[in-house]
Amino acid sequence: MNKPEGNVFAPETLVDPFDYYRAIHDAGIEVEHVPEMNTFVVYSYDLCNEANAKPEVFSNDFTVLMGAEDEEIQEILKDGWANPPTLLTADHPVHTRNRQLVNLAFSAPRVNAIEAGMRAKSIELIEAMAEDGECEFVEAFAIPLPVAMIAQQIGLDNDPKQVKYWSDAAVDRFSQMVDRERQLECARAFVEYQKYMKPKIDDRRVNGGDDLLTDLVEARVEGETPLTDEEIMSIMQQFMVAGNETTTSTIAGCLLELIRNPEQMEKAKAAAGGRNPKLIGNMVEEALRYETPTAGMWRIVKEDTELGGVEMPKGSVVQLRYAAANRDPKKFDDPDKFDIERKNARAHLAFGKGPHMCVGNMLSRKEMLVAFDELLERLDDFAVADEAGVKILPNILLRGVIRLPITFSRKVT
Repeated sequence: MNKPEGNVFAPETLVDPFDYYRAIHDAGIEVEHVPEMNTFVVYSYDLCNEANAKPEVFSNDFTVLMGAEDEEIQEILKDGWANPPTLLTADHPVHTRNRQLVNLAFSAPRVNAIEAGMRAKSIELIEAMAEDGECEFVEAFAIPLPVAMIAQQIGLDNDPKQVKYWSDAAVDRFSQMVDRERQLECARAFVEYQKYMKPKIDDRRVNGGDDLLTDLVEARVEGETPLTDEEIMSIMQQFMVAGNETTTSTIAGCLLELIRNPEQMEKAKAAAGGRNPKLIGNMVEEALRYETPTAGMWRIVKEDTELGGVEMPKGSVVQLRYAAANRDPKKFDDPDKFDIERKNARAHLAFGKGPHMCVGNMLSRKEMLVAFDELLERLDDFAVADEAGVKILPNILLRGVIRLPITFSRKVT
């Protein structure tokens, strides 16, 4: 097994990792130790699943990577509220309790009730750009749609720049790729976010409302204590990131791949407008597999163990590289082909798997389905206006298109 040249965490690989993943898979490498990061990277679909099935060994409590032992960062955070491990960074029994309470909020009826708002917002954004015949798609559509949806549901003002700032700061705290000044800025941004959210939580406790924030404030499960304000702030931050960053990336990435694959675009256009929602839904799954906006996620090894024959001592840092697992040829035939009719597209790991599978996956899927159902029905002749202007975010955890200049025409009906 000859390791390919390069480094999975090098900025140029983070922007365009797929040749590297292909070489890794071709070489039969399922787990790689990256000495400069002191991290074991898991590339295999089956081994990512195996690790996710053993949360007692591969822990989600990776708060140590977020400055938990850094005195200067902790001093900044003292100006806010405690930030207890929840959902993403918690293990059983804390995670189990959080999940039971949060599942009450993310019910199918709640998601279905939001659909009308998704469709109305999609149409509003499409109409605002339709006559121009060109736009920077991420700024014009892929950011404001999910931001509007998640902001409405978690009590934020519909301010894309503010939500994006807080989301980017949260992601950078996890990423392990930012300099010292940015680490401190991210801590200050988190305190700012907390000070914004606390009055919103107080208001819902007194006055109620009709949104996810109210559902969390009011969530009760027999035998479990309700969520605290600090827990709600932490969970809402995770919803804020998951509800806009990953959805934005998948919407933009999917449109880019449709443009680059005209035969797939024609199939998708024929299915849009409610003609074949099953195919549009499968296209969303293929986009999630192909783009994998959450490219990887951290785990901490709780006891000496092995994975795929590789010894991992207690305390080791592991990254489950979902983006590579979703291109594993042992699981997906011709994995580098974007195929909206792929039979097992939904088997992807873009939302993770096991007890920590993304709780908002139904909301995200519905949002993307509605977005493309309307986009491809109302606009036509999509093209990239400037290939050099297409930009990808180099980030260890979240990879996605952050700039996509396009041209298009209004569809003639």
